[in-house]
Amino acid sequence: MTTPPLNPADDAFAARLRAAGLPEDAFRPVEPRYLEERRGLLQGRAGLVVAPRVTEEVATVIRAANTARVGVVPYGGGTGLVGGQVCADGPAPLVLSLERMGAIRGVWPEENVLVAEAGAVLAEVQAAAEAVDRLFPLSLASEGTARIGGTLATNAGGVNVLRYGNARELCLGIEAVLPDGSVMHGLKRLRKDNTGYDLRGLLVGAEGTLGVITAAALRLFPRPAREGTALMVVASPRAALELLALAGARVGPGLNAFELISGQGMGFLAETGCTARVPFTDLPDWAVLIDLGLGPGDDPEAALADLFEAGAAAGLVSDGVIAHSEAQRAGLWAMREQIPEANKRVGAIGSHDISLPLSAIPDFLVVAGEAVARLGPYRVNAFGHLGDGNLHYNVFPPEGRTKSDFPGAREIVARTVHDIVAGFDGSFSAEHGVGRFKVDDLARYGDPARLAVMRAIKAALDPQGIMNPGAVLG
Repeated sequence: MTTPPLNPADDAFAARLRAAGLPEDAFRPVEPRYLEERRGLLQGRAGLVVAPRVTEEVATVIRAANTARVGVVPYGGGTGLVGGQVCADGPAPLVLSLERMGAIRGVWPEENVLVAEAGAVLAEVQAAAEAVDRLFPLSLASEGTARIGGTLATNAGGVNVLRYGNARELCLGIEAVLPDGSVMHGLKRLRKDNTGYDLRGLLVGAEGTLGVITAAALRLFPRPAREGTALMVVASPRAALELLALAGARVGPGLNAFELISGQGMGFLAETGCTARVPFTDLPDWAVLIDLGLGPGDDPEAALADLFEAGAAAGLVSDGVIAHSEAQRAGLWAMREQIPEANKRVGAIGSHDISLPLSAIPDFLVVAGEAVARLGPYRVNAFGHLGDGNLHYNVFPPEGRTKSDFPGAREIVARTVHDIVAGFDGSFSAEHGVGRFKVDDLARYGDPARLAVMRAIKAALDPQGIMNPGAVLG
């Protein structure tokens, strides 16, 4: 898409915003936190930072930016992992922070609906749902920092996708400011609204390139009356897949999460001094963390014990631990949740957020493992949400060495892994989005017809190219 050149968000543009009525308290210092990618892989820049308080102030900013051809980078909690929240190239943009728009506008427990502004922190939304004995099931490692607008803009996933779906499935409607500054009022709390194009679904996952989400109507659920967790040792990833099918047949919709964990990942916890403990003396090659949420008349511990016995009889499971208290349950989840921190401490050569058809995962792990081994003496920690086909396939240096010992390896490893993913009809981005880091991957692996439609939509909605310039389509 050919767009006019953008202009910087300079003092003259700041004066234009003030003249348009943006109040002085909306202007913020250009602090480092607005410009830092959380892993230090990209350093952003900004001419101005503004933090509007209400939707009309967002509209004022976007209208002015569209007229002046100034790039706008929406900023939520800054927790994204693909560089979508920081812009390093081109004229210094305006960073639009949603941090002051954090209100819970309303809760309707009888409808299982909550309306939150885009700046509401995910953990605050979860707490607001819990206060009315409901569940907002989106759960991420960054939930204490991530904001609702960002989780929707990236269509975030997390550990409960197997049961409840991605962020898009948890959103009934949105309010958004479009690139021309008009406000799309779409906060209807309806399950059925078959009145044309699904603009909600279009803006969710667009990473701020088609507009700014300012509020959302979110789906709530009854809280499970009884929950249970177990860690089971499996013979192989294929055995884990067969155990997943067995669990689905026995537990049905009560299966919250089914996480694949490698022995390498468990070993990293001890290697890096993480507090979480693995409840096995000898580390297995593979294990699965299973979480259930059942009704008041059900016994999750008995269901997990029954699943273990059936899995053992089928030769799928050889050992396991079932949590008998909330503390034990939290301990098992802590092990899973600290694996990303252990990975960070080791220092990955390459981190890959991929998804595959479920039945292809065992073969992919073999093929990819052999290919990575041919590239160098690397260690692989493959783990993630087996229930929805999302793996985090991360490649590390051998023990005693660091990623700096392998200059240039990151790009080679990523291309190798992503080529194999494409060969299995998978995706190079399962839940993190495209951002700026994966623009070239989208161009390489994306379907040409689909990319053409995406560019046409971008050109139609944002002809000036002001919205999150450089993200997704480049």
